[in-house]
Amino acid sequence: MSVHLLMSAGRGPQECSWALAQLLRRLEADARGHSVTVERVSSVTGERPGTYRSVLLRISDPGFASSWTGTLCWQAPSPYRTGPGRKNWYITAQPCEVGTPRTTFAESDVDVVAVRTGGPGGQHRNKASTAVRATHRPTGMEVVVDTERQLSLNRRLALDLIRRRLAESDTAAGQESVTARWRLHDDLIRGDPTRVERP
Repeated sequence: MSVHLLMSAGRGPQECSWALAQLLRRLEADARGHSVTVERVSSVTGERPGTYRSVLLRISDPGFASSWTGTLCWQAPSPYRTGPGRKNWYITAQPCEVGTPRTTFAESDVDVVAVRTGGPGGQHRNKASTAVRATHRPTGMEVVVDTERQLSLNRRLALDLIRRRLAESDTAAGQESVTARWRLHDDLIRGDPTRVERP
C-alpha cells in the first residue's frame, strides 16, 4: 500500500527550497537502493532554477516513507550567500491524505418507508401515507419528504436529496483534505531534525 509524503520548505528562505531539492534527490537515490518506487505527484518550484517550495510524493513502502518523515536538515553552506553563515537548512516531510474516497450511491442502499405527516393539505394528507422517510444505510443519512401528494414523487425527491447531500459531503471532505495539506507547510519546526544529510 503506497503512502503520500509532502516535502515542504515552509516559509523559509530560498536556501530551504535548495535544500528540499537536495534532500529530494537523496531520498530518490535511497529509494532506488531499497527497491522502493517513488513518484512525484506534484511540485511547486522555488525562486531559483532547480529548487522546490514543496513536492508531493507517492511512495510504495510506508516503512521507507516513515524513515524520511519529520524535520529534515540539509547541512551545507548557502550557495547564494558569501562568507560564513548558516549551514543548517530545514524542511518538513509529513504524510498526508490526497483525495478522499467518494461515497457511492445506489438506490438499493436506501430504505424508503411511507409515513404520514400532519400540517396543511386537507384530509388526503392527514389520512394517506404519501410522505416518505428515506435512510441511506451506509452513512445513516435520513431525510423526510412530504412536498408532493403522490408517494412515487416524494420517493424520487427523497432519493435525489440523499444523492445531492452525499455529493456535498464528499466535496466538503475533499476541501478539508486540501486545507489540511496546506497546513503542513506551516508545521516546519527548525532544529532537532529527525534526519541530517550532507553533500
